[in-house]
Amino acid sequence: MGHHQELADTVEKLVQKGKGILAADESAPTIAKRFAAIGVESTEQKRREYRSLIFSTPELGDYISGVILYEETLNQKSLDNAPMAELLLRQGIVPGIKVDKGKGPLANAPGDEITFGLDGLEERLSGYRDQGARFAKWRNVYHITDTNPGALAIEANAEVLARYAAVCQSLGIVPIVEPEVLIDGYHTIEHCALVSEAVLRAVFAALHRHGVLLEGMLLKPSMVTPGKSHTSQAGPERVAEATLNVFRRAVPAAVPGIVFLSGGQTPEQATANLNAINQHGPQPWELSFSYGRALQEPAQKAWAGELDNGPAAQSAMHRRAKLNGAAREGHYSPDMEG
Repeated sequence: MGHHQELADTVEKLVQKGKGILAADESAPTIAKRFAAIGVESTEQKRREYRSLIFSTPELGDYISGVILYEETLNQKSLDNAPMAELLLRQGIVPGIKVDKGKGPLANAPGDEITFGLDGLEERLSGYRDQGARFAKWRNVYHITDTNPGALAIEANAEVLARYAAVCQSLGIVPIVEPEVLIDGYHTIEHCALVSEAVLRAVFAALHRHGVLLEGMLLKPSMVTPGKSHTSQAGPERVAEATLNVFRRAVPAAVPGIVFLSGGQTPEQATANLNAINQHGPQPWELSFSYGRALQEPAQKAWAGELDNGPAAQSAMHRRAKLNGAAREGHYSPDMEG
């Protein structure tokens, strides 16, 4: 492959103890929704201002090892006129990039979806690498209903994720493989566990077929939880047990790190669940976080579109990152939220 050492060096930086990954890669429609919730119009300048403030949060690098950027952000300059990637590198944070092109219906699979963006991926990745990106992320989604996901969706999405990961590694870029089992629905935690295991087994079979180096990738999965509309929700310990039971059966020990997505959990839920998982002691993989809204929501509320609120936004960002850094080690307590 020729890039083994380079991949290993990037992975080592990303899975440092006490640190996790900030997913700041919201697409234009998604960040527009986030901004609308705080009464801010999503313009290019406002997005630049917000992300510049967050990335320059003092001591952010104490708890954040990498940041996933959206293409627009990678091309922007910060409020002090530095490339956004440079802003992160100053804090010892590895810049990454979201490379998929969104999702849509999967033909002949009612209710299931597939992710687009493989065409031209190698060329785009080469450009992102020149701009400083050293890892990438690609998300596929799986809906849970009485009939979804179907076998076709599980296999097709696994194939797409594996093809993406192989292209990344051929260029020395660490792929984050994100098979997101969605939290939407009425399903039980047991149903989620069955779907999650089937998805993960298919993903790793496809990664093997495509010769992907497991030691040179990270997995970004959902935790195993009930659907958010289910009448009985699970506490952190139940989520931890169900999640670890599935991952011990389906994720090879060669994978260096699992960086969980928050997937619709509140900031407090995401931190408490990660903490409970890590309190089970050492596992074959580093168990960390790659949160988006669960890390940024308090900072966005504090900012509220006003540059003068920058210090408050940075304080909120630092606090949430620190709490998740504690959960990364199993040292978080809800009392710390006070």
